[in-house]
Amino acid sequence: MKFLIGLHINPAVMDALTDEEKAAIGAGHGTFTESLKKSGELISTQALVDPSQAVVVSVHNGQPVVTDGPFLESKEFLGGFYLIDCENKDRAIELAAQIPDTAIEGMGVEVRQVMFADGHLEA
Repeated sequence: MKFLIGLHINPAVMDALTDEEKAAIGAGHGTFTESLKKSGELISTQALVDPSQAVVVSVHNGQPVVTDGPFLESKEFLGGFYLIDCENKDRAIELAAQIPDTAIEGMGVEVRQVMFADGHLEA
């Protein structure tokens, strides 16, 4: 089963962390990524740029309209993700609990099963 583990970032919380705490988060992600590679459960992981660099695309009267993002007004934003392939949702939750962000008040880690992959409905 494939799951997306989304990392929701709150800039105010991140700004309040010390340089050592930020370094520990980065090191923790490195360790987590390596463990997923070794277990064979990692499909992909990516960090995303700040939402101020995002655009929103919609189509009106057959023409694309591009506006500055982000789409939603909120204090949190999707900062990155892990795409994993594991046995079941319980395992996905177990893995997500190893991400260092889960230990920081005000940060969020979301686990969602992938519904479509490569154009096919996931089982």
